[in-house]
Amino acid sequence: MAFNARDLAVNGVRALQPYQPGKPVEELERDLGLSDIVKLASNENPRTSDEVIAKALTQQQSDTSRYPDGSGYELKKRLSYLLGVSTDQLTLGNGSNDVLELLVRAFVCPGQGVVVSEHSFAVYSLAASAVGADLKTAPARSWGHDLDAMLFLIDQNTRVVFIANPNNPTGTWVESRALLSFLDHVPATTIVVIDEAYYEYCEDPDFPNAIDLMNDYPFLVSTRTFSKIYGLAGMRVGYSISSPAIADLLNRVRQPFNVNSFGLAAARLALDDTVFLAESRRLNSQGRLRLYAGFSELGLEWIPSAGNFVCVNVARPAISVYESMLKQGVIVRPVANYGLPNHLRVTVGLPHENEKMMNALTVALAV
Repeated sequence: MAFNARDLAVNGVRALQPYQPGKPVEELERDLGLSDIVKLASNENPRTSDEVIAKALTQQQSDTSRYPDGSGYELKKRLSYLLGVSTDQLTLGNGSNDVLELLVRAFVCPGQGVVVSEHSFAVYSLAASAVGADLKTAPARSWGHDLDAMLFLIDQNTRVVFIANPNNPTGTWVESRALLSFLDHVPATTIVVIDEAYYEYCEDPDFPNAIDLMNDYPFLVSTRTFSKIYGLAGMRVGYSISSPAIADLLNRVRQPFNVNSFGLAAARLALDDTVFLAESRRLNSQGRLRLYAGFSELGLEWIPSAGNFVCVNVARPAISVYESMLKQGVIVRPVANYGLPNHLRVTVGLPHENEKMMNALTVALAV
């Protein structure tokens, strides 16, 4: 009998399709021979703090032959102080994606329930399907989470519910009153994960901070990242805040040394670079308004966003528009795999990047 790896894989893994990241700049350079490419596909901060990176490299360059601090002591200590939580409430990850998967591994057995929303981050479903979970998807409302529909799907078999706030790829958000009403009805047998990867971009005064709610809802977990506003996507550092009991279980399944030394150092330094943070937030707010105006000028509908991206309806299958923009050296993200075949998700870039994107979109729509 011939060897067949697929037949040996667990059922959940056999059914999966790999996560599709945004097209790398290097691939477009190779395929089309282009230069001066603008990548607005992966919701990265277009800026990086050169000072933070230089300091991190200087601090760690003599220790590259040694394993990193597996506990992340210094980073946890700084996060503890800034967030007003204890260090035993923190779990570090190789990006927040890592922590999202840890949550499923730690709390979901095959056949147990995971609830997500339509149009929400693909990693939730991938992680759940990989362990053979009973995955239930609530239909979206106005492109975002319908918490009543999600609550309807929760039963005693449900172990984890994922809420992205703001949501990726639509940019929608859940306001405080709606979230509190939802949490009041969640059974104590279910963990609610609030994915706050874009939290630092949010300026709405009614935007909830999940950390503030944990004393009243001990089943609540917040996940955050240094990949977005902090400009450290390449360093891969994320974390969760939860009760000490949940954090203890997550740290039991967490890989040792899952965050590298440079990432730990850069993240710790980035927390104190308040000038960089404020400027990144200002540029994002300004750039987001520019995208709104540009899309409106083209007669396109767009979804108001609390993140550093905007999802725009191009009123036709978006893949053709995406491919035309690629040929012009602009990478955006088609989101048909999220049930949005006519939409493109566009990251807010620097002013000149936003202008190049708008020009490329105008040309693509004229074809």
